[in-house]
Amino acid sequence: MGTILTGSCSWTDRALLGSGWYPAGRRDAEGRLRHYAERFPLVEVDATYYALPSERTCRLWAERTPDGFVFDVKAFSLLTGHPTRSAVLPPGLPDDVRSPKALDEVWRRFTDGIAPLREAGRLGAVLFQFPPWLRPGPRARAVLTECRERTAGWPVCVEFRHPDWWRDEQRSITEELLRSCGFAAVAVDMEPSLPSAIPPVTPVTCERLAVVRFHGRSHAWGTGSKEDRFRHEYTDDELREWLPRVHALAERAERVHVLFNNCCADAAVRAAARMRELLAG
Repeated sequence: MGTILTGSCSWTDRALLGSGWYPAGRRDAEGRLRHYAERFPLVEVDATYYALPSERTCRLWAERTPDGFVFDVKAFSLLTGHPTRSAVLPPGLPDDVRSPKALDEVWRRFTDGIAPLREAGRLGAVLFQFPPWLRPGPRARAVLTECRERTAGWPVCVEFRHPDWWRDEQRSITEELLRSCGFAAVAVDMEPSLPSAIPPVTPVTCERLAVVRFHGRSHAWGTGSKEDRFRHEYTDDELREWLPRVHALAERAERVHVLFNNCCADAAVRAAARMRELLAG
């Protein structure tokens, strides 16, 4: 049976900081991370999606967390084909930021930035969350092939945001594509009635790792504010739906990362703690 780790998709989300979950005296950058790492063995870093990570910051993260704690790092937006603000790009890039020369530099900086986590054994996985406009087909296959070449030796997990990747006969094709790249598939929990909903499938495409990300079940997914999209309090019944699935993943993968992205107030950390209790029970 593989090891199951639970955690949330940020420890610095503004809503969490304002929720009162961090006690007095633990509200500075170091105190927050140490407080979180005393309670969970896993966290996802979403800040690296919005801006390239710095070596210094990643080194501090490694120093402030205990042995066995791991970070799943979300890939920078430009590397997954998302819109990227020019203000967060390194100076001196070509005008065409998606040119090979510009992408080479961005990949280099991302690689250097997370190096301290890799060296310290703190890198759980790098998450590539691809946008909904990346559909199955030759272009997507080329994107994944390049990603495989760029990330050789890294633990990588992939979340597709278009449901066609996991529908009908395409599912087995997707599984084989990820398996050939050595990438772990990300299973998703979200509101199932939405047209864009990802089916709650749980493939294992890498024997080392399987990942489940809980986005909440808001009907406002894709619309409204961030708070509207992610506002959801998981009930015990909703979490119990996933218990046999998570245990089945652990029978086929060495590690299972279970992460909660319903980042409104302290909902994610509370759901992660409750899921850990239910899995243990």
